[in-house]
Amino acid sequence: MSAVSDALEDARIQYEQHTRACRQCRADSAPCAVAKHLWRLFNKARQNQLRSAGA
Repeated sequence: MSAVSDALEDARIQYEQHTRACRQCRADSAPCAVAKHLWRLFNKARQNQLRSAGA
């Protein structure tokens, strides 16, 4: 796996683990500020992967 793919997988795992473990995310059925931040990191990693695949 490339570093870009590893970053994408790591970001996805962190987001999923947080949403499962976070009391606020589970109680509100809406992402907390940390979950939103982790989701933005995942989106950036996904964009980087798409850029590297296109180059």
